[in-house]
Amino acid sequence: MQFTLSYRGELKSNGDKEHKHNLRRHFHVQLANLWKQPPLKDRPELTADPQGNLSLLIRQGSFRFVPLVSTRINAIADLDILMLRPGVPGDIIKVGGDIDNRLKTLLDALKVPEANAIPPNCTPQSGEDPFCCLLEDDKLVTSIRIETDRLLDASSENEVLLVVRVSTKLTKICWGTIGL
Repeated sequence: MQFTLSYRGELKSNGDKEHKHNLRRHFHVQLANLWKQPPLKDRPELTADPQGNLSLLIRQGSFRFVPLVSTRINAIADLDILMLRPGVPGDIIKVGGDIDNRLKTLLDALKVPEANAIPPNCTPQSGEDPFCCLLEDDKLVTSIRIETDRLLDASSENEVLLVVRVSTKLTKICWGTIGL
């Protein structure tokens, strides 16, 4: 399966729990829309309460997360990221934070958080049950390609425009995952 996620806003280097959860909420909206389209919409057992071994639901605190890329269905992902940010080409260390820590913030926001990584007193909002995430764990990302360029209409030095092309693959096909 191939699809594209996007984000425009602040991407902090070493983002805290609140920043990562705000990013997670942004991506949830896009991923929830993806779950409403074939082939995912035809697979309600993947988001149902765990009754069989194909359910992808993971409970963390008051949240029920559903990652698209999960060990339960033998799925992995490749990410191709375009990051537009203010500054001249090649100036990826000084302006807005270093690229590797910004990438870590992004990957943390794309995965199901550990219970201690959810902000205190945070509960699901309307439309966030289940809460859609891309990854069960960032170890399921098998390749990352990142290209940076200038964001010419940025309103702050921390603003970025991200275009994340996702390619998912199944490493093992079983009866329950045919068609994904």
